[in-house]
Formats: sequence, structure tokens, C-alpha cells
Amino acid sequence: MSSEDGRPGEPEQLALIRETVRRAKPRTWRGAAVAAELPVARVVVNKGVLHLDRYFDYAVPAEMDADAQPGVRVRVRFGAGTHRVRQGRREGGGLIDGFIVERRADSDYRGPLAALAQVLSPEPVLSPELLGLARAVADRYAGSLADVLQLAVPPRNARAESRPSPEPLPPPGMPEAGTWARYGTGPAFLEALGRGAPARAVWTALPGPHWPAELARAVAATLAAGRGALVVMPDGRSVARVDAALKELMGEGHHGVLTAEAGPETRYRQWLAVRRGSVRAVVGTRAAMFAPVRDLGLVVIWDDGDSSHSEPHAPQPHAREVLLLRAAHDHCGFLLGGTSCTVEAAQLVDTGWALPLAADRERVRAAAPLVRTVGDGDLARDEAARAARLPSLAWQTVRDGLRTGPVLVQVPRRGYAPRLACERCRAPARCTQCSGPLEAPREHELRCGWCGRAETAWHCAECGGARLRAQIVGARRTAEELGRAFPAVPVRTSGREHVLDTVPDLPALVVSTPGAEPVPEGPGYAAALLLDGWAMLGRPDLRAGEEALRRWIGAASLVRAQGEGGTVVVVAEPTLRPVQALVRWDPVGHAVRELADRSQLGFPPVSRMASVTGVPEAVTEFLVEARLPAEAEVLGPVPLAGPAPGRPRMPGDAPPGETWERALIRVPTGRGAALAQSLKAAQAARMTRGNGTRVRIRIDPPDIG
Repeated sequence: MSSEDGRPGEPEQLALIRETVRRAKPRTWRGAAVAAELPVARVVVNKGVLHLDRYFDYAVPAEMDADAQPGVRVRVRFGAGTHRVRQGRREGGGLIDGFIVERRADSDYRGPLAALAQVLSPEPVLSPELLGLARAVADRYAGSLADVLQLAVPPRNARAESRPSPEPLPPPGMPEAGTWARYGTGPAFLEALGRGAPARAVWTALPGPHWPAELARAVAATLAAGRGALVVMPDGRSVARVDAALKELMGEGHHGVLTAEAGPETRYRQWLAVRRGSVRAVVGTRAAMFAPVRDLGLVVIWDDGDSSHSEPHAPQPHAREVLLLRAAHDHCGFLLGGTSCTVEAAQLVDTGWALPLAADRERVRAAAPLVRTVGDGDLARDEAARAARLPSLAWQTVRDGLRTGPVLVQVPRRGYAPRLACERCRAPARCTQCSGPLEAPREHELRCGWCGRAETAWHCAECGGARLRAQIVGARRTAEELGRAFPAVPVRTSGREHVLDTVPDLPALVVSTPGAEPVPEGPGYAAALLLDGWAMLGRPDLRAGEEALRRWIGAASLVRAQGEGGTVVVVAEPTLRPVQALVRWDPVGHAVRELADRSQLGFPPVSRMASVTGVPEAVTEFLVEARLPAEAEVLGPVPLAGPAPGRPRMPGDAPPGETWERALIRVPTGRGAALAQSLKAAQAARMTRGNGTRVRIRIDPPDIG
């Protein structure tokens, strides 16, 4: 067995050796018969460690010659035993899965090659295009090719693989512009897609229920040109809305759906239909960003600011960046859409890479609800606000809205009381085991928000008090309070434990956490309350304002237009920039101003940044060993705080009880590839030595505090 660099055609051996040493004829250590033609299979093994991020050569037994083609899954011997084969010992390693990426006539390794152990399936699931995309993503995010392929190629299901895919349908006709006419350049964008042109746009969608149908028309226009389309949505609920719109516009059979909720067999069958060319359009969640759509003509991402688009598994790519790579490599159209606007989207327009696609101000004002604010001064003068959480304006808005339909109440925190403090001295309540914040998921229940340990006999470490008060009120307690205030009105909740898809067009109070708002079946919510704005705006995060505005606009977009009586009340200081952007319904203006601020400070996306986290000693050693680009600027290291109360623990969080540090490394945008390469090389060197604690590397971390 021999090894080479991860890029095809770049062997590991020195050029001098290649020139002076004649390549040996491939053979196995057992002397078994090998394929007569192209007897060497170059394999990427399913081993996602950086120091093994390369291809390995294996001999192709004669009986596997027909099935062992590029792109198929194989099983090979790999490990300590196969490395000893290179030293002449006849020992075998453990079996591991992999993919054949190339068949060759010879190998750069002169000794006997280990043979392929098994061809798992003759189905070629790894195309050269998908392999190239995976390699580009691995390089961009300082990861391994094997890790990216685990994200890109779903696990095999024999039953789904044995079933034939349906015959592809003829392309649909070119759709009419429909509601795209509300946007100045909307019809021209559709017409460009219908010609097969690589149109690129950042689309600020109007509030209301029409955006799924507009996405469906963009897909249909692409299919009419004979090209494929890929749509990536943040969650299964939004996928279902686009799926329904596509079926209504084009009927069954033109597109496939790729979501985890479908189950492994159904999902793999749909993925195979895409790979085989039976369907030319795909709509799905995050993993669909790698879908092998043939002759790709359009990639779409909706609501790119949603954290669901960021993959939690190594190397943690973001769907937006993967689709940008695909748009550049495949020379296809690109559409980034949403009711709000991220700083990254604003940069795409600012650099001229994409064009803006938005309605004029008159249409925006006609489609948006009336937005009213309640600030700190209003709360101080409001007797009702001092006695309860809701100011008088909010109470009146709820009463008026319930006369004509459902009312949405957005609460930033889930649970009952996600943040607690001592009633006597106001010191935060902490876990006695890991010092994590205590929370009350429901009444008369107390547990740690970090380690999950139940607390049965809490006492304040500062004053000895035994009574607690809620610093933050969650969605469940808010629903209880509203239920007591409006006893004749049904109260529905939607959150992490149970997310409602829709609510009927009947008077009801709908209490939801951000992102879990159900879609009303009628013309929209009659009103909406956006509570505790300070909880979102006060987060120690560079994106706090952008994220708060995105959450608010997402909820307010479900409310009826101002001309139909729709009203939104946001409880937040009205002088703050995100609140003003919500009142004016100007997410693009907010993103442009944020981009200007970050340009002055040198923060992403005008720079490329990476985070290095781990125990303090490991982070310090890593920064000393890494050969960073000359332009790199190291910020930190600084102690890494644990997850905020109410937020679930993520893969990048420090283990309970451990103290971690994080360093941020910043380079200009043109040096992002060099930064990723240097970090990957340093991590691989530490893993090769095996004498150092690993650190966690993340390119473009979403949470820069």
C-alpha cells in the first residue's frame, strides 16, 4: 500500500525519486492475480484524521475488476498491519470503508500492494464533480476529505440501491413571473434562469406567504432551460412549504426532497434518484448542499443567517459557503433569499458578485405590518408593566388582535425560568458540581443548564439564602401568565420540545420561541408581541444585533399587512439600530451599516478568521508551533465561557468542569486558504507525534464574542 497527497496527481515521493526509480509492476504480497488493465485502485479511506488526509493505492484483484470502478464503495485493510506491509511483513490491518477515486496502471510505491478486500456495491456514488467539491470544502475549512465525504455521501442502504429509479420527466415549460413582478428586476431574473444564464442575486423577500411559490418559479425556470436546481432550507418545515409549492406549480416527479426526517432508506433512494439523473431539482435541509444534481444551473439558500445552515460535524462547513463554491465551480446561477439580510449577503452585493433583488419602498410599506416599540422609559412610566411583564400597549394590542384572529407572542427563552438568581442578594444561582447556571425547565424543578444535574437542596453561596427568583422568564411561564390573563382564549405553545407547523385562523394566543413560529392558515397573525428584546440584543456576540433583527423580522413577516390591521409590538429600546431597522422594515440598510462597521474593525466577512480552542497549555503550544501566514493577527487566548443558560451544549463547547481558552486568528480575505493550510498542517503534525493534546479548529466561527 502506498500513500499520496490528497490531490490527484501530486505524489508524496520527491520528484527526484520519481525520475530515477522505475515504477514496479503492481503486485500483492500473496501473489494473487490482479486486473489485467489498470490494476491499481487509488482509494480515499473513511479515516477523518488530518495526518492521513491523502489517497492510498491498492491492488485490484482480477475477480473485482468489473465492479471496482471509480466512485464505488470498497472495503480495504488499513491500520498498523498495512503499514507493516510496506516493510515487507505479511500482516493485515483492520478493515475500513472507502471510495475508489481512480484506476491506474501503476503505483509510485515499489513494494507489494495490499489488495482490495471487498467491493461493497458497484453503484458509483462518488463522481469526479462531487470529489472535487469535497476536496475544495476540506481545504477551505482545514478539514479532511474523509470527513467531508461522510457529510456529502449518505450511508448505503441496500434495499434502496436495488430499486430502479424512475425515468426522468421532460423539462417543464417556462413559468410566468407571477408575484416576482413585485420586485423590479424579478421578471428579468427569471428570464435569465430560463436562458440558462448564471444569474446571481441577493433577494430580500417581502413579508407574507408568497416566497415559497416564488422559489418554486425560480426552480421551474431553471428546469425549463434543461439544467438542474438545488434549494437548501434551514429546517424541515420550510422544506415542506417549498415542496408543496413545487408540486402545485410543476406536479410530481420533477424534484426530490432530502431531509433527515424522511428516514435513511427514503433519503438514500431520493439521493440515488438525483445522482442517476431521474430528478433534476432538489429541495432539502443542510446536508442537501452536497446533492449531486446533474448540470447544475441554480443553487438557492434561504435565510442564510439561520444557525441550522452551519454543520456541527467536522469540518463544520456552512451551507452558504458550500453553495458559493458550487456556483463558482459549476458556473451556475445563485440566489440567496430571506426576509432579512446578513452581513455576508450585503458583502456579496457590495463587491458586485451578486445583484440586489428587492421591492421598492412603497411595496415594502404596503406589505409590512405596523411596528410599534416599548422602551425602558415607557416601561418605567407604565403601571401595568411594573406589575406584570407586559406593558399597557402590548395588552391592548393583544385584545384588539384577538377580535380578528390569532396573536403571536415571541419569547427569546424556552422553558419555564431559564435563568435564576438568589431572591435575597440577586447573585446568579450556580450548580454546586460544575458551577453552571441553574434553570427551571418547569415549575418546582431545578437543574443545571450545563451538566443537567438535578439540584434538590440549593443554597446561595454568597448569603446562604434558599429562595430563588427568575431573572428571565421562559416561554412556558409566559404561556401560563397569558392563560390566566385571557382565560377564554386558547393558548398554544411552539418551541424546542414541540414545534407547531400551522395554526388555524381563529382567535388564539400562540407563544413561541424564535424560529419555531407556526405559520397561520389564514391571511396572517392579527398581531405579534416580541418580548424581552434585551435578552437577544444583550448577548456578547458580534452578530447579536443582526440575529435579533432576523428573528424579529421572521416573526413579523407572518403578521398581516398594516392595511389589514396587522400590528407588531417590540419590547426593546427604540433608539437601538436593530429596533430602528425593524420599525422602518429595512434589513438591507442595517446589514450595510454593519458591514461598514466591520470593515473599520477588520472583522468578518471583510477578513477571514479561525478559532483555536482547547485547554490553555494546548492552545499556547499550538500557536507557537503553527506556521501562520505573515499577515496573521492572533487575538487572545482568552478564557472560553460555557454555553448561555437555556442553550443546549454544542460539540465545540468545553466539557463540564474544564477550563478552556480560545484564540482568534485573523487574516485578510485573500489569505484565507493559506491560514487554513497552516492550521491543518500544525494539527496534523501534533496528531502524528501523538504527544500533545488536540485543539479544536474552526474556520469562520459563527459566534465571535
